[in-house]
Amino acid sequence: MKKKQQQISKREPSFHFEFLNSEQKLAYFLLEKHDITFLSGQAGTGKTMLCAAFAIRMLLSKKINKIYICRPLVEAGEKMGFLPGGIDEKTAPYLLPLYSCFDDLVGKTGIQRELVNSALEIVPLAFMRGITIKNAVAILDEAQNCNYKQLKLFLTRIGFNGKLIINGDLSQIDLLPGQSGLEEIMNRLKDVPQIGTMNFSESAIVRHPIIKSIIEKI
Repeated sequence: MKKKQQQISKREPSFHFEFLNSEQKLAYFLLEKHDITFLSGQAGTGKTMLCAAFAIRMLLSKKINKIYICRPLVEAGEKMGFLPGGIDEKTAPYLLPLYSCFDDLVGKTGIQRELVNSALEIVPLAFMRGITIKNAVAILDEAQNCNYKQLKLFLTRIGFNGKLIINGDLSQIDLLPGQSGLEEIMNRLKDVPQIGTMNFSESAIVRHPIIKSIIEKI
């Protein structure tokens, strides 16, 4: 592992991420500028990919040494039942979107992927209490499915040289009406220094042009 770190340190990180529109550029600027950033927008706007790209760039530039990933364990309309295994095995199905972004950005194998994997830590919201996010980026994906208390717990984990990214889509809430705390939390914190908010428009959808039409019709 020491030899691999020396190999990486001898050159600039080769990782490259290409912005697809002006809204992505603005969102990335907010991630760099603020300690806590909310990314809100509909499906296909590239929120999760931006989170992953930012965390990887921070890691490979040695500005942090750990990436925490977290997501509420809420199914989208159907129950999968009991999942066997440890925490990683139980949470893996929920984190497939983030893993897919890591695959696209640094590949499934190689030195950079090994460095990313060694820095990754999966933390279910239920186990966040007592953790301090320091020298790290913590990504909370699908935050629209968190209640107010869960979001408050996550936000209060920030420590020295920590970055929190709260990523959600208010049009895809899988909780019962009134249970999601994301919109209220965002409204309460919108004027707090060092907290940024980016609301992506429908025109920022980059996954596939047809998604915009689907959203408009249904």
